[in-house]
Amino acid sequence: MNEFDFSPLQNAVQRLAEGLNRYQQDIQDLQIRDGLVQRFEFTYEISHKMLKRYLTHISPNPAKFDEISFQDLIRTGNEQGLLRGNWIDWKQYREMRSRTSHTYDEEIAVQVVAGIPKFLVEAEYLLKKLQERLNGIDD
Repeated sequence: MNEFDFSPLQNAVQRLAEGLNRYQQDIQDLQIRDGLVQRFEFTYEISHKMLKRYLTHISPNPAKFDEISFQDLIRTGNEQGLLRGNWIDWKQYREMRSRTSHTYDEEIAVQVVAGIPKFLVEAEYLLKKLQERLNGIDD
């Protein structure tokens, strides 16, 4: 399974963590906050796409993932032990992502940023589990 490249997720998680750290040093810096929101956006997108790619990769029936709903994708990820959070958590992250197009609204931007630390823990967990599986380490 070494041909599976999880480096996009690894890079995104690292950049999100760096952005969060920098934002926490000066929460008044709106430019840093806006950059943090963008890093959340691409990390979120890569996270669920990487999950789907991995599940498709290991499945004896990859075609079943062609039309899988987001909710079923998350449930399958949970069943496989790849996700820390459940459907309700991932639904929250999805709602955060849909709201990011409104980050010009101060209240929405603050709400999205408040959810990023929890999401970062989730993305780090997914990355760790993928690395373990791809390196042949299992719990």
